[in-house]
Amino acid sequence: MDKKSKWGFSTKSIHVGNEADEALGSVSPPIHLSSTFKQDGVGNNRGHDYSRVSNPTRDRLEENLAVLDGAKYAICYSTGMAATTALFQLFDAGDHIIISRNTYGGTYRMAMNVLKRQGIEFDWIDTRDPENIKKYLKPNTKLVHVETPTNPLLELCDLEKTSKICKKAGVFLSVDNSFMSPYGQRPIEFGVDIVMQSSTKSLSGHSDVLGGVLTTNNEDLAERLRFLLKATGGVPSAFDNWILLRSTKTLALRYQKSSDNATELANWLNEQKNIDRVIYPGLSSHPQHEIAVKQQRTPEDKIIFGNMISIDLGSVESRDTFLKSIEVFTLAESLGGVESLVCVPYNMTHAAVPEKTKLEMGITETLVRLAVGIEDLTDLKADLIRGLGK
Repeated sequence: MDKKSKWGFSTKSIHVGNEADEALGSVSPPIHLSSTFKQDGVGNNRGHDYSRVSNPTRDRLEENLAVLDGAKYAICYSTGMAATTALFQLFDAGDHIIISRNTYGGTYRMAMNVLKRQGIEFDWIDTRDPENIKKYLKPNTKLVHVETPTNPLLELCDLEKTSKICKKAGVFLSVDNSFMSPYGQRPIEFGVDIVMQSSTKSLSGHSDVLGGVLTTNNEDLAERLRFLLKATGGVPSAFDNWILLRSTKTLALRYQKSSDNATELANWLNEQKNIDRVIYPGLSSHPQHEIAVKQQRTPEDKIIFGNMISIDLGSVESRDTFLKSIEVFTLAESLGGVESLVCVPYNMTHAAVPEKTKLEMGITETLVRLAVGIEDLTDLKADLIRGLGK
């Protein structure tokens, strides 16, 4: 057994893929910014020939992200959407894909406005009850793609039960794990075939880089995904890869702190009278709280509920007053950074989703999504008090 497999999560995140440079001993490995590589003869290179195909810095990042997910293979992309697009491009015209109804709006836009035109069929369904998936399975169904917790209503999918259903049907199961990161949830442990993450989010954690990654234990899927990356060119830059390698070193510290902050804030918000509803998996009032307890676990097997909270402020006027009054939370899309962000999914992250569909799911104009960062809890709470006009 490789000694690295025995290391703890933070030890892996710091050292795997980050070994000191052999030539000069630099503790921080160099960035290989070269687009092309010298070949010693025709068909005789030193491991790399062109950076769209492979790059030493990307290789190190993929090794790092694979071990954090408990996977054999990782394939990195320029953005989270590039990763999701590659995942769906594994399939052909006439194939059928089932997707969580409440997933990221960009996934809806890409699927319905791009790949649907190329002949792939999509169904957007409620995946909170795994049994519901059975109703939509067809002979041409090739993939079930879920997000748990979903964006922004934090609906959960029981990964273990869903995996069993998919395996019995001979269908691949993929999970968007961007909200939880591998520190808070490792879907492959529950039998999931492919894990997608926007590495722009918690993996980066500093709102300064774009990226996406797919991880899997299936060698055939990994080879097909690498071919798609080579053929379509959605590769991340060597510098972005290096920044992400630097960032994952502190993933455990950042995610634990932001989740601790979110849990405290969610419990406090739940006591306030001027909020219509507070959505957070850590609240006992969350209808799927027990699923969160079962599958949202740190590598040390401690329960963790994540750093995302959604609240409904009841009126557009209250929403706008809240947004004008806050000082620490920043109005911006994205999540998982050290800084706390706030957004209105109806108009921002889910703008591409039809209005009727949004309202049917409960994504209203008054729903506000809080992406909690690692600031001092007292300052975050004071900021919310300001926004709520207590």
